[in-house]
Formats: sequence, C-alpha cells, structure tokens
Amino acid sequence: MALHVTKERREFIQYSTLGILGLVLAGGAVSAPYLKADEKHLRPPGAVEEDRFLALCIKCGQCLQVCPYHSIELADFAKGYGMGTPYIDARKRGCYLCGAVPCVLACPTGALDHHTEKPEDVKMGIAVLEFPKTCLAVTRTNVPKSQIQRIYGHPHTRKLEEQVLEKLSLFEDKPCTICADMCPLPNPLSAIEMIVTPMGITRPQIKSGCVGCGVCEELCPASSPAIVVKPRMTYEAYYKEGVKS
Repeated sequence: MALHVTKERREFIQYSTLGILGLVLAGGAVSAPYLKADEKHLRPPGAVEEDRFLALCIKCGQCLQVCPYHSIELADFAKGYGMGTPYIDARKRGCYLCGAVPCVLACPTGALDHHTEKPEDVKMGIAVLEFPKTCLAVTRTNVPKSQIQRIYGHPHTRKLEEQVLEKLSLFEDKPCTICADMCPLPNPLSAIEMIVTPMGITRPQIKSGCVGCGVCEELCPASSPAIVVKPRMTYEAYYKEGVKS
C-alpha cells in the first residue's frame, strides 16, 4: 500500500511539474509578440529592420568579439525576445563608432548591413534629453568625481577604453558638457551641442546628425541618465513629427 501511494505521489509531482513548465513556456510564447512590441533593443551599427534582423542573425557573437570597447552584449532570456542576439546597453557602454565599423565587417549574414561603412552611416536611434531636471548642466552642478568613478566599474582593459577614461577625468569638478564634448562622431556638432536658452539655462541640444550611439547616455554623470537613446527612432520622427525640442 505504501509503495502504491509513493508511486502515485511521484507521478503527481512529475506531471504537475511538466504542466507548470508547459504553462510557463506557453505564456512566454503568447506574450513574446507583446514583449517585442513594448521593448526595443539598441542594436549594433548597421542593424537592419528588426524582424529581418531577427531572421538573419545567427547569434554567432562575431560582432561582440571584434568590438574594441566591450559595447556589445548578447540578449538572455530576461530580455524578452531575441535571446542570443546582440544588443547594446547604453548605460553600461555606448557604441564609440569605430571608423572601420568592425562589428559590421564581422557579421556573416547581413544582419548588420555591410553598406554601413563609416560612423555617419550608422542609424541606431536618437538621443533625447528626457530628464532635464537631473541634467547637471541645467542644474548648474559641477561634475562630481563619484559619478565619474561609476564609469571605471565598466570594462576598461583595452587602450581605447583607457583613453575614454583619461578624457572623462578632465571634466571632474567642472561644469558638465560631457554629452557634447565626448560625442564620438567625427563631426560631433552635427549631432549635439550645448546651448544657452533665453532663460539663461545651459543644456544639450540634439541635432539631426545624431546616430543614437548611446555614448552620451553612458557617460552622463547624473545619478540616473538625463539623456537617453530611443532605439530605432529617427530624428525626424521624434523631433519633427513629435514636435520635441
């Protein structure tokens, strides 16, 4: 009798576990389109339209391996969809727009379009001063050393990364112009500049040359970034059609 009860209990646990797992997986499958609709990843330079990108990307990680700034990560299950595909978490490390765009050259499938040959060809998204009340320039707060130190917690094992930190250290205890002065585009003034408003407030202004690389978000010394990147958004769509300044 005891053996019979034990067997039934074991079978109950087994099938209950399988049932719960099935519900979890089914729920994930059902909710995946909604997760995709609500969440947009900041993709590496040259990424084609999202659905095509997901179809072409073979999750080989070649783009990650050749990136000299540790900018590219591979999405895990927590990212909602596209597990194993490359993306950039701009707050951890933006894209520094390498002249030869090595991540594009390394892509074997065209998920990163090989027509993206130079930084100006990149179209990752658009920067937005989304939280002006935390912007150090707007609040007239000098750059605190503690917030510069945050960047030192990111990978910096290569010469190019060390050069970024050397430049960044020059802004300590000074009025903040980091987002404009550290923009990696060859002509940064085409993308962002510091302006003084009629009210006498200094603030960054995004311009049409912005490619959404995310460096401004990474290096923003506010405790949470005042300036953020909207992935796959264009300047025209956000600032013209959206009537944003």
